[in-house]
Amino acid sequence: MKKIALCVSLLMIFTVSFGQESKQKEREPGHYNISKFKQLKEELATPNVYRTGSGAPGPNYYQQQADYKMDIILDDKNQRIYGEEIITYYNNSPEDLEYLWVQLDQNVRAPDSQKPQVTAGGPSVLYKPQKFTQEFLGKPFDGGFKIDFVQDIAGNDLPHFINHTMMRIDLPEVLKSGAKTSFKIKWWYNIPDHTVNRARSGYEHFPKDGNNAYVIAQFFPRMAVYNDVEGWQNLQFLGRGEFALPFGNYEVNITTPADHILDGTGHLLNRKEMLTAQQWKRYQQAEKSYDKPVIVVTQDEAEKSEKSFSKKTKTWKLKAEMVRDFGFASSRKFILDAQAVKIGDRDVMAISIYPKEGNPLWEEYSTRVVANTLKSYSDQMFDYPYHKAISVHAKQQGMEYPMICWNYGRPKEDGTYSTRTRNGMIGVITHEVGHNWFPMIVNSDERQWGWMDEGLNTFAQMIAEQRFEPNFPSRAYPKNVVSYMSGDQSRITPIMTQHDNVFQSGPNAYSKPAAGLYILREVVLGHELFDKAFKTYAQRWKFKHPTPADFFRTMEDASGTDLDWFWRGWFYTTDYNDIGVKDVKKYVVTDKPTARVKRMAKAYGMSVEDLGPNLYLVNTDSDDYTADMANVKDPVNDIPLLKEYLKDNFSKEERKALKDTKYFYEIIFEKPGGLVMPILVEYVFADGSKKEVTYPAEIWRFNDKEIKKVFASDKEIKEINVDPNKLTADVDTENNSWPKKKEDSQFDKFKKNKAQN
Repeated sequence: MKKIALCVSLLMIFTVSFGQESKQKEREPGHYNISKFKQLKEELATPNVYRTGSGAPGPNYYQQQADYKMDIILDDKNQRIYGEEIITYYNNSPEDLEYLWVQLDQNVRAPDSQKPQVTAGGPSVLYKPQKFTQEFLGKPFDGGFKIDFVQDIAGNDLPHFINHTMMRIDLPEVLKSGAKTSFKIKWWYNIPDHTVNRARSGYEHFPKDGNNAYVIAQFFPRMAVYNDVEGWQNLQFLGRGEFALPFGNYEVNITTPADHILDGTGHLLNRKEMLTAQQWKRYQQAEKSYDKPVIVVTQDEAEKSEKSFSKKTKTWKLKAEMVRDFGFASSRKFILDAQAVKIGDRDVMAISIYPKEGNPLWEEYSTRVVANTLKSYSDQMFDYPYHKAISVHAKQQGMEYPMICWNYGRPKEDGTYSTRTRNGMIGVITHEVGHNWFPMIVNSDERQWGWMDEGLNTFAQMIAEQRFEPNFPSRAYPKNVVSYMSGDQSRITPIMTQHDNVFQSGPNAYSKPAAGLYILREVVLGHELFDKAFKTYAQRWKFKHPTPADFFRTMEDASGTDLDWFWRGWFYTTDYNDIGVKDVKKYVVTDKPTARVKRMAKAYGMSVEDLGPNLYLVNTDSDDYTADMANVKDPVNDIPLLKEYLKDNFSKEERKALKDTKYFYEIIFEKPGGLVMPILVEYVFADGSKKEVTYPAEIWRFNDKEIKKVFASDKEIKEINVDPNKLTADVDTENNSWPKKKEDSQFDKFKKNKAQN
């Protein structure tokens, strides 16, 4: 037994060491851990009492609260908003606060805004006359908040300082931990035409009938976020990085012309009084219509209102609880339809608001898409907690707020529309309604990490789109980010970059994160593990403020899978994936000691007999390959050693169940790309059958350039294809097949870029 153990040990040594150069190489200097599988200990914040190592909120997690009571006037004649608000701020943090930070997002359009000064670039492709006048003829838009006062509840002025889009309010007394304070702000501002410079809110003017359609948000001074991660989130608003906001309760009164139709965030408390008797009756019918929308305000009624231009006013009363923001839409042009959607044991109203310019497209699709989105996202994450979700038609828009969003998708004047317009509208409505989950409820910091709301939402959007219509042309599949990931590296930033500083927001914050999650679900984890982890993250952090570390840790915690290699490569670097077949070698099996084995034994002072009887795989292109070996067609019956072993150790029935393995291959996979990724392989056999095999990403642990795999089969391999279904964003498919296939033309650009670099 000792001799056998010695022989086995020596054989293992032979396998590892034989063939290496006997001459000692010059020693290279040591290095830090450069493995692609290095843990993210340095990148992620240390777990603490606020945020745990599992990715869940800690025992001392806290968040602030801001409640608002507002009276708003929509001045349709002058396109202005007038407002007065009382903010009650609750300091739930363990720290005392000397001052408060308030966001003044409208100041991004103020004459002294920083945005034009920090925006570089040449001339735009085109200019609308209004934009040309503003930029070059010395008549800039007079935007931004005009603050009339900032006062305490008693009416005393509070010292404050406006720093562009942020305002610091200096408190007369420190706001103690656990205490609250209330103060008043009065303001007004000129509403921008959102079609001129793609503002996130504003109005669209319709010259033919002289009306305006308003989609209004960022219309009031809003509290900034204070949390355990960085204290006050008071980064300037430069137009891209969206809004970090605390949750709170809202009571909002909005005065509009009497002929307007309005809806917005929260319960519309006086809807019955705001509608005609017939319209109110239709709305009640919509509350019981689960299969199709009911038109509440008809196109005929909207067209009559377009001509009225009432000088009277009415006040809409809305109340919302536990929301992080507020938005509303108002116009005399609006048509409104609605239907009920069963979410769990609750009814939720899916509502669409649009001018006649949106028809027939909007009447046909919008509310149906809202309903589908509510169902799909509820299944994916958690049941929609609010009582309604509104889709508002607005030219060139795509923007989200709690319970309400604006969306593009306008037919031509004759009512016709292309498939592209239709699909674009379905996609944007799904996306913007989906934002109710990310970030309106799972309330991430958009100013820092755009991908945490846009990327996660774009992924969930893909699933919802396929539920609405199988084979819908969703945009964020891995194959669709190849051109971005293979582009000019000087114009690409890692996903983990503050959102204002990324070069290409669309691919960086939307498509690439979504494609990465798709890869995790379809390739790395599978549906069961991924879906459980994704839902766990959403449920842990609903109505809370998560960070990237909370997401990464929760996904690993709930799936039981180490994904640090994936986060590091996909989110922290600009590496791309490129895996191919470098070479394929054929082997035969024999029980005759080869020349190589004899040399190995001699090198260690042994004879071949000392190794005992063994089987050997021999490369058909090597010197060890002989004519006798070529005659082995059936290893089980042609090789006495194997035949005898099977006969002595397996019954006849057991031998019949064994594989009839006749073909042996060594496949060498190469990885020119920097990303670590599983190897998805399709083996195509001579009889036309196929077999798909996934080699996990961990196969690259010890060699980041190339690895070898032995593949044994009862059928001869005719073809090998890597990632045949384009699931891993492989940027160069020229090396993906054996025998080599002609290069796909779509990768010409990538190869040119790679050659130049």
